[in-house]
Parts: sequence; structure tokens; C-alpha cells
Amino acid sequence: MLHSLTCRGGMVTAPHHLAAQAGAAILRDGGNAVEAMVAAAAAIAAVYPHMNSIGGDGFWLIAEPGCEPVAIRACGASAGLAMPGYYREHGDTAIPTRGPRAALTVAGAIGGWAAALEVATRWGTALPLSRLLEGAIHHAREGVPITCSQVALIRAKWSELAAVSGFAETFAASGLPELGTLQTFPRLASTLEQLARKGLDDFYRGDVARSMACDLEKAGSPLRLDDLEHYRAAIVTPLSVDLSAGRVYNHPPPTQGVSSLAILGLFDRYHAPQAESFSHIHGLVEATKRAFRWRNAHVGDPARMTVAPQSFLSQASLDTEVRAIDVQHAAPWPETAKPGDTIWMGAADRSGRVVSYIQSIYWEFGSGIVLKESGVNWQNRGSSFTLYDGPNALQPRTLPFHTLNPALARLNDGRTLAYGTMGGEGQPQTQAAFFTRHVLYGQNMQAAITAPRWLLGRTWGENSANLKVESRFSSELVQQLEQAGHDVQVVGSYEDMMGHAGSLAFHANGNIEGATDPRADGICAGL
Repeated sequence: MLHSLTCRGGMVTAPHHLAAQAGAAILRDGGNAVEAMVAAAAAIAAVYPHMNSIGGDGFWLIAEPGCEPVAIRACGASAGLAMPGYYREHGDTAIPTRGPRAALTVAGAIGGWAAALEVATRWGTALPLSRLLEGAIHHAREGVPITCSQVALIRAKWSELAAVSGFAETFAASGLPELGTLQTFPRLASTLEQLARKGLDDFYRGDVARSMACDLEKAGSPLRLDDLEHYRAAIVTPLSVDLSAGRVYNHPPPTQGVSSLAILGLFDRYHAPQAESFSHIHGLVEATKRAFRWRNAHVGDPARMTVAPQSFLSQASLDTEVRAIDVQHAAPWPETAKPGDTIWMGAADRSGRVVSYIQSIYWEFGSGIVLKESGVNWQNRGSSFTLYDGPNALQPRTLPFHTLNPALARLNDGRTLAYGTMGGEGQPQTQAAFFTRHVLYGQNMQAAITAPRWLLGRTWGENSANLKVESRFSSELVQQLEQAGHDVQVVGSYEDMMGHAGSLAFHANGNIEGATDPRADGICAGL
């Protein structure tokens, strides 16, 4: 029987065990949930580099007892030079997914750390930044053994990344690595030490910024120092939807958080009576189609959207949408897929403050560029822009569409629940699988994370748009889905493409509960 872990002094869950432990060490030193998350975010950039980097973006949801949750949007806008004509002049018919012209948006994650720490200043005496970055600096300088997933991805993506500036020298200096090979990032360690001395703002308006801007321009990126200097993370109002079990929160555009909330809002009205049944899986898949169609038509930079996402989550809208779901037959598919890659982490402290956080470089290893002086691997989030008109058309200083969407819920039973996953198109689906199993059907948190999952559409490493299901589902259920018209593909029993999910909850009695995904390399580290 699978069971989640419980404690009372604080907990961090992360897809790499060293990141979880870095965060837990901060809690042990008296730090709060935000400080623990900054330590975990810095550490995971050093120990899980195929999934994230300080050259990427981040999104926060922070819950404090008695207060409405705070959302921090830490994603960077496109460069001032990033215009369709710039790419056409280089012979591009679409924005490249790898290389220097894929590195066209500012990396926002570090700014998000600073904004989150500012939110936490009212909670008491802060730990020094040098303490928060200590674990990451140690792991980057002394090295950690490479994980199986990193080895597999370096080999799988070698042909498209080997020639990108800085990639081979950083990730395969002595040839393609083997499982357990020691990886060190001395330049990244020095950059983190500089930030610890000078403050996080140095990443945008200091020596680190000037170094990165110089190396980005030399590599052929359209980003310039002016783009970095203009960047600020933003505190935004989270989206929410009221369900029978409580209120669920997620991020507004440019993320697909509206999709995650809509799926749950639709399924709450769908009334599938039993977990793991045809009605459960079919209902969520069909709700996903409704949510993704709206997302693909409308979601982009919020400054350019003409429809308010909260309106799609209204009771009247969801009531109308759920009536369009055929309970016996699959609706036609596919729609345009949205790929992506990331890590999700959660933290809770003994005072009941809970953090749901996502950090990402978009695709595995992002653009592939590793800056010569700073050692920063830069994201390729801007490759999600298009060179044609639409909600995500490329313009200077514009926010790109994001698959990232950390989730948080305040449940009627008094729990504050944080949950999320990596996995691009699969993020809203994995969130829905976990939430319905754990909250609506009462499954244990760890069992709900571990249970077999499905994926409609494209995600990390996959281009097909059919309905993929893990092989642990019963053959009878697979047959029922096929008979309903779903294009089903049975995949492995524990697939990376299904995401690396995690969750934790602060209970009304002060207990903290957590779970992590067996598909990843993580743990729950508690006090």
C-alpha cells in the first residue's frame, strides 16, 4: 500500500533529492517556506540541469494563513530586437527551437526569487541570501552524480545540441556521460557566489547582467543588456475556481493555468461516480479538450488578450461547456499542441505557509546555449512565439505563452494543498488526475501521485497527439476508451512523458503531508 509522508516541522518536496534536502535544511535553520523554496530552486538548477536553470523562468503561488494567495509571475519578455523581420532576415520560417536565436526572452526566475523573498519579509527576520544559496554553490562546485534521466536526454538530444555554443563543453566535456558521472559547474558556482555577495538584482542590473549580455550577443542572441535591465517580476492576482471540495488557484495568462482550473471545474459538474472508471478517465480527457480549445484560441500575453480568462471559469460558462461533453463518445482531436519542460516543487513551514513553485527552461536544456563566463544555460521559451498573427505572435517586449502553472487549493476540510508537475501539454492533465483521485475520490496522496496516468496530445519528448495511457491501466478500460473513439496508445508503466508530479498539504491540525513521483529522482524532506 502506498502512503504519503507526514511531519510537523516543515517539508519540501522536489524531483531531485538534493534540492528537497537543501530546502529542508533552511527550514531546520528557522527559515520559512519561501526561503526554503529559494534554496531548493537554486540547488535544483545545479543538480537537475536538463530540467531547469537560473537562465529560465518561474511562477509562484504563496499561501499564508488568513490571507489570499499571492501569485508571482517571473517570466521574461522577448528582446527589443525580437521582431518577425529579424528572423526572416536570418532565413527563418519559424523561430528556431535551439541555438542563439531561440534565446530571445529574458530569464525571469531570479527576479521571482527576489520578489518572493520580499513577500516573506513581513514574516520575521530573514536568513542571509548566502545561506539560501549555500547548497546550490556547494553542489555546483563540488559536483553531483548525473541522473539516469539526464544521461538519456543528453544522448537523445545530442544531434540538435552538440554544436550549440557552450553545450558540449559544459555537459559532455569528456564525451557523452554515463550514469553516475560526476558533473560540476564551477562557472555557475561563481555566478551564484556573486549573487550571494551583491544581491539577486545583480543578475539584471550588475556585473552578472553585463557579462551575460555580452556573451548572449556574441553567441548570436537578440537579447541585450537593456532587455535585462528592463525586467521586473510581477505580483499578479491568481485565477480561481470554486469546486464542491473547495477553492483551487492557479496562474493567469500567459500561463495555461486557466486550462487546469477549467478541467477541474468541468469535471466537478460531470459527476463521474467512481475513480479509475471509464467515466472518470473519459470525463477528464473530454474536459481537457474543451479547456485546450479555449486556451489555444485566446491565451497569450495578457496585455494583448481580448477575453478575460476568469470569465471562462464562471459558473455559467462551465455549465455551458460541460453540456457539450458527450459522456459516451470522444470528441474529434487533435488541436495545436503546446510542448514544454520544467520542474515543480512544494514547501510548507510549521506556521502553515505553503508554496507551490515551478521553474523552467522550456525544452530539455532550453536553447542549449551555455554562456561562457557565467555558466548560465539559457531557456528557449521564446520559441513558443509564432511569426504569424495570433495570441502568441512575436513582438518586442512581449510575454510568450507558458505551459507552466503551479496549483494550490484551500479545501473545505481545512487543508491547504500545493501540487504540480512538469510535462508541457500534460501539466493540466496530471494535475487533474492527481486532484480528482486524491481530493474528490479520497485516495492517499502518494497513491494518487503514483497511479497510472494518461496524456492527450504532445509533451516532453513526444510529437504525437493521440491519447497515451500507461500500461498499468486495465485492458478492459483501454478497450472501453477505444470503443468510445479515443485513439489510444499504450506506453510504459512509469513514463517520464507523464510528468514528474508532487504534492504537499498543511492540515488544520498542523500536520504536513507530502508525496513525490516515482517517475522522477525526488523525495519529500521533512522535519
